[in-house]
Amino acid sequence: MSEQGARRGQEDDWWRQLYGEDGAEGGEGAGGGGAAGDAAQSGAAPPAGAPTGAGPADVGPAEASDTLDERVASVLRTVGPPGWGDRPPPQPTPADAPDRAAPAAPAPPDETPPRAAPAPPDETPPRAAPAPPDETPPRPEPARPAPPADETPTPGPVPPGEPPARRVPSPPPPPSEPIPLKATGPAARPREVARSAPPPAPAVTYIGDRPPTYEAEPAALPAADPAALDELVPDTALEGAQYGSLTLRAASQRGDSARYRGDVRRDALLTARFGAGRHALILVAVATGRPAVEGAHRAARDACGWIGSAVGRSYTQLAEDIRADRRGDLKTGLQRLTDRSYGKLRARALERGGPPEQYTAALRCLLLPADPDCRTRVFFGVGAGGLFRLRDGAWTDLEPVATDHGTPAPIPAPIPVTDAPARPGPGLPHGPGTAEYPARPEPFLFHAAFGRPGDALLLCSAGLADPLRQEPAFAAHLADRWSTPEPPGLVPFLATAQLRAKGHAKDRTAVAVWEA
Repeated sequence: MSEQGARRGQEDDWWRQLYGEDGAEGGEGAGGGGAAGDAAQSGAAPPAGAPTGAGPADVGPAEASDTLDERVASVLRTVGPPGWGDRPPPQPTPADAPDRAAPAAPAPPDETPPRAAPAPPDETPPRAAPAPPDETPPRPEPARPAPPADETPTPGPVPPGEPPARRVPSPPPPPSEPIPLKATGPAARPREVARSAPPPAPAVTYIGDRPPTYEAEPAALPAADPAALDELVPDTALEGAQYGSLTLRAASQRGDSARYRGDVRRDALLTARFGAGRHALILVAVATGRPAVEGAHRAARDACGWIGSAVGRSYTQLAEDIRADRRGDLKTGLQRLTDRSYGKLRARALERGGPPEQYTAALRCLLLPADPDCRTRVFFGVGAGGLFRLRDGAWTDLEPVATDHGTPAPIPAPIPVTDAPARPGPGLPHGPGTAEYPARPEPFLFHAAFGRPGDALLLCSAGLADPLRQEPAFAAHLADRWSTPEPPGLVPFLATAQLRAKGHAKDRTAVAVWEA
């Protein structure tokens, strides 16, 4: 007997033991079981009239088919809801036919269907594999939403004897209109506001019917001396501070003419604080050298430096006089300090070998106490410039009248030197070149003002004072920009001070103090 025949005989014995068939009756039963097993393995229906592997003689022919589908249906009828296992199994569609094996032809009603191929006797029979989704009906689930329009519903089971319906693909849906995207972030909201708001007004850079002759930006740098690089002056200087109830802004820059020709800035700016706390005193000094004079910027710088040193040595007494409002003492003391500074300028001119009337500068100063309870602002100086107050959007010229009444006298000839020591006048330092010449070329100016909340006090050189007095549009623009609830920052303050006007191309320096 071949190996295949021996294995088939073992399988028949296993089936007889499984269904209770007696081994004594195995002559006919074994033959029948083998034929059924062959038919089940080949997947073909047995020929008509052939035995179908009946069981024991006292059982009789099986009334129901014993296929895998029937067993699954029996289990579903037992554990599932009523009527669940009575549904006929779905038939595969032609599209699924290549991927699945063709089902066996149904057995005749009066014959027993073939049994499935048994497992070897010495092995545990494998569990029945679950039916594919398209063959075993699923367990009922809650109602689901309707499928989308682009999906075709799965066809229901096909009745036996009828050809399966062909799946016709649904035509593609017409292209839908693109959905417009609407921005919802914070960046989209300002656009709607900007549509309704008027466009911002262009920045005003000059006053008049046409711009000035010179360009607004620097064109040429001043010439430098390799042996005196410390004398170089920057094009623009900017300063700011806040103490107590006051806010300070200061700016100094070259004029359009000096920027075009490459001349050095002749305006000098000094801001200094002496002391600390409530007893501190702030000094702001502005000086302008003579035009078209070599070394004029040095004279302006020396004037600021010397007056700063003099105030710094006497700041304690000056601060006390300001808080006590002793204006007579202040005027006398500051005039004496100013005369000393101009005496030094004259002496420096003699040292350099130049005429004293050229090595000089216009000097204007502000003394600002840091005490928040003291709002007295003291101005003093000599020479051209301006002092203005901005209150309620209007300018007031506070330029004081000369206190020593008289026009500057011409410079006298030097006094011959004798053996007797020269007696210096009041406030004049004793030294070479100081007793022979007057201390200052112009009258001394003094003014003390009380600042109200919202006021702005402006101290400036002649380069800014002239257009402020001569050009109404210029004054109106500065008043509009500086009449704000909060003082401007350094950059906005500089931009406003740079406003140009035709015919006014000098260096300009502006010092503004806002009262909180």
